[in-house]
Amino acid sequence: MFKPLTVNLPYPPIDGINIDKRSAIILCSAYAGSHGELNSILQYIYHYFYFKKLGKHDCANTIISIALAEMMHLETLGQLLLQLGADPVYATNTPFSRDFYCTNKVIYSNQFEKMVMDDVTGELVAIDCYERILRLLKNQKVEAVIARIKLDEELHVKALKQILSEKQG
Repeated sequence: MFKPLTVNLPYPPIDGINIDKRSAIILCSAYAGSHGELNSILQYIYHYFYFKKLGKHDCANTIISIALAEMMHLETLGQLLLQLGADPVYATNTPFSRDFYCTNKVIYSNQFEKMVMDDVTGELVAIDCYERILRLLKNQKVEAVIARIKLDEELHVKALKQILSEKQG
């Protein structure tokens, strides 16, 4: 059975986090934006199918383990949005509108190196997104959760780069 690829540290609790619409708006892009957790899950699962087809079973196992971690992140962010007083719909909420998620943001590459590079790029963009979120947040409890998720994303970059180095080695 597959296990999520995560750092061996607990996630901070979200219990006791109060309604904070500002923080909720800041988090929406990480939840279901074009480079958010929902998009990452779909892209990893798509790539998983191709890695298996290519006979790259170790790589496929790593990819599905990363996808499972991203599912945990999506669940955590969804629960966090509820605590903050937002509806965790699959959309980027702004003060003025909702931009609903669309699967056209998934990168549908299917060549081995391109898939891995697209996944590395996605993780690096996610890390940048979480760093931007951390700069904008003023809620320390929410910051702790985001900082913990960011650690997993950094681990994913290392795992993906390891796949690339093994391919070239």
